[in-house]
Amino acid sequence: MSETLRLRAGRRTVEIRRPGKRLFPEGGPTKADLAEYQRRIAPYLLPELRGRPLMLERLPEGVGGTPHFMQKDTPDHYPEWVHRVELKKEGGTVVHTLCENTATLVFLAGQACLTLHRWLSRADRPDHPDRLVFDLDPPGSDFAAAREAAYLLRELLDQLRLPARLMSTGSRGLHVSVPLDRSASFDDSRAFAHEVAEVLAARHPGSLTTAVRKEARGGRLYLDVQRNAYAQTAVAPWSVRARKDAPVAVPLTWDQLDEPGLGPRDWSLREPDAVLELAARRPWSGTPRGRSLGPARRRLAKLR
Repeated sequence: MSETLRLRAGRRTVEIRRPGKRLFPEGGPTKADLAEYQRRIAPYLLPELRGRPLMLERLPEGVGGTPHFMQKDTPDHYPEWVHRVELKKEGGTVVHTLCENTATLVFLAGQACLTLHRWLSRADRPDHPDRLVFDLDPPGSDFAAAREAAYLLRELLDQLRLPARLMSTGSRGLHVSVPLDRSASFDDSRAFAHEVAEVLAARHPGSLTTAVRKEARGGRLYLDVQRNAYAQTAVAPWSVRARKDAPVAVPLTWDQLDEPGLGPRDWSLREPDAVLELAARRPWSGTPRGRSLGPARRRLAKLR
């Protein structure tokens, strides 16, 4: 394969250098494969990214190689058409990348950016999240524990009259997210998420825990709400994970969670057509409007 591949992406043509570079072991997908996938998944991925500051997980030499790093600041050499936003951090600012178009998705693939980690807020109001995320982190590879925890969490969220969306992370567990109306601050949303997790763990103390320290969990599933804070991120839907099998984080319907044999890494860049087929079914179609936490907080207080 040529040392440079030119891909048409929207209104731009993007050059991919070293397109034949293998990013995954055992004859796995190349940089060109990743770029083509990003181009094809763009209609489904871009709505989940637009307006959100990103942290980019880059592996220039592929999975298993070095370096492997998380990139927050946008390099000066990125094209001018790659959107940016400067946001505060402790002691200064960071210029985060924004992904607003297909060309940027393809360009980032060319930079060996495997995984896109997005903020839980948008750049125009970075202190006010528009989603709440519960990371269901099972002990070891016990995905059955994550499935059971997702059902239990959904039951509690139903009692609070909050809608819940489900996503397989492409790693070990599941994310359950709640759309918010951006009226709450991160401090408020994180405190609420922690209270929800505490109530759920108190209901099921034998299988669930909010203990941050691994040695205190006793083999129970950890209800992780730490992502609900300013500048914290969660993996974006349809994003490829930096693991040897090239798994993809995918949105799921709650009915899919009932399917026998479902696993956290069932979709992969090694079989991109299957991922595109799932995306075309739009498992997150009909996403409800963002909710205020006020009424839910009052209902939760009654349950406690």
